[in-house]
Amino acid sequence: MIVKKVAIITGASRGIGKEIAIGLSKAGYKVIVNYCNRKDLAEKVVEEISSNGGEGFPVKADVSKINEVKELISTTLDKYNRIDVLVNNAGIYKDSTIVKMDNKTWNDVINVNLTGTFNCTKEALKHMIKRKEGRIVNISSVVGQIGIFGTSNYSASKAGLFGLTKAVSKEVATKGITVNSLCLGYFETGMLKQLPKNIQKDILNQIPMKRFGSLPEVVDVLAFLCSPSAGYITGQIIHINGGYYM
Repeated sequence: MIVKKVAIITGASRGIGKEIAIGLSKAGYKVIVNYCNRKDLAEKVVEEISSNGGEGFPVKADVSKINEVKELISTTLDKYNRIDVLVNNAGIYKDSTIVKMDNKTWNDVINVNLTGTFNCTKEALKHMIKRKEGRIVNISSVVGQIGIFGTSNYSASKAGLFGLTKAVSKEVATKGITVNSLCLGYFETGMLKQLPKNIQKDILNQIPMKRFGSLPEVVDVLAFLCSPSAGYITGQIIHINGGYYM
């Protein structure tokens, strides 16, 4: 009997998280579709997973709150008795120049994007270390590498994931667990669609490939990192940006 592996994807009710959840389900994983507010969207993701012959389960948790993260992990273990993959994808952005940014705007973004990743990683590792196997992938952004006007909180949170990835990967390197980060450029979803058309055009002109990324290109790389074939890859920041930053 083949036991299906289990993956938790945070912030999986929409955007890149949704595509990762669906993609990993197609790769044979049972998927925990984490959401914070939109239960209806998470349930639609689960429905799509089921329609493709996969298995998904929605779990509500604000990753910035450790008690809710503990409940996310315990719910997953109660249902499936294992956690093989954690994808830290949940993230928010609230733009403002730093001189106009209030403490709440700063803290809200840091608490979800960086502290949320810490919370989920810490709790999932308690299980992975016992089993001596696991894959953790942190979703970061090119914004954390280059900085963009009005995004000091978001840039700091995404840059912080680089250090977190490298440090944690060394802590668990002898325990059968890998920790890597995907650093994403501009894709045909999410933040990009919120930008004015003229800014989108300016960004496109700076990408050597002269196109935005497609979500399957993220999912395919992530699925490889979660596979047995990637067992010797850890502590890496993998850039998927069409050459926008090298």
